[in-house]
Amino acid sequence: MATIRKRGNLQWEARIRRKGHPVTCKTFETKADAEAWARSIENEMDRGVFVSRVEAERTTLLEALDRYIAEYIPRLAHAVKETYRAKAIQRRDIASRTMAAIRGKDIADYVRDLEAAGLSGNTIRLDLATISRLFNYAQANWGMESLTNPVALVAKPKAGKGRERRLEDGEEERLLSVATPIFRPVVLWAVETAMRREEIASLTWDGIDLKRRTAHLPVTKNGDARSVPLSPAALGLLAGLPEPHDGSVFRMSAGAISQAMEKARTRAGIEGLTFHDLRHEATSRFFENTDLDVMEIKTITGHKSLQMLARYSHLRTHKLADRLAGRRRGA
Repeated sequence: MATIRKRGNLQWEARIRRKGHPVTCKTFETKADAEAWARSIENEMDRGVFVSRVEAERTTLLEALDRYIAEYIPRLAHAVKETYRAKAIQRRDIASRTMAAIRGKDIADYVRDLEAAGLSGNTIRLDLATISRLFNYAQANWGMESLTNPVALVAKPKAGKGRERRLEDGEEERLLSVATPIFRPVVLWAVETAMRREEIASLTWDGIDLKRRTAHLPVTKNGDARSVPLSPAALGLLAGLPEPHDGSVFRMSAGAISQAMEKARTRAGIEGLTFHDLRHEATSRFFENTDLDVMEIKTITGHKSLQMLARYSHLRTHKLADRLAGRRRGA
């Protein structure tokens, strides 16, 4: 039989002691709520389906995220980004709630708050994915079997349309004219190979095979290694880089590339262009200027699916009109 006792103003504690089960207790604002909860828990014990809620009820989302950052995130390919995202969630009001207390409604309220703050649908979806993985991991590994993943119950915001920015007439020349000597070949390489910023930063001379004309990337965003075939222009860029040919090919970190891009873009007076847009430009040029088929281009860019590849292909209408008129690609 549960014990119900008053604890101060507007606090009622329900405590259940059953042989074979841990002492289970919870505090409520009303006696009726405490009694209803006690009946529910005792019913579960009677039916042999009771799962202890102690861990889930005494661990806040903030505390769980601390443990998640230390224990799980280091396994991920993009641990730094995921850590930043988890810490941002910790600064939200929802982080003060216990894991057991978070329901679908709380997640829906969280989504509305982020939308009101102007965050994009993609950013919100990434936050929800982090919270969802946390709940699943806590349920499987931290003795929180009683948890239900509240994210699974909530409608997700629509994903954004995605960027379609390409280099406009004269922008490439303007960007290159103001780029520093160390950054200029990085821009040309990005447009020639469609490599991601992190891939360019991590590229080493050990991964370059001049005989086979390839650049090997042992670690990529999607987790798969890939070898990128190099065009004559890309090989020419390599030949122009300073000796000795050891260590990093371009001698710039991913962060340094982003900073250099921002400075060059500002000096060139170009609006709204990011370094990642150069990957869109390169992918689109593969379709417009070469005879490569879609599967060959997918192999070069490293996209997991044709759907993702399509998001990076923004073909210029006048080029398609030229093709309809019989002009060959690249002509």
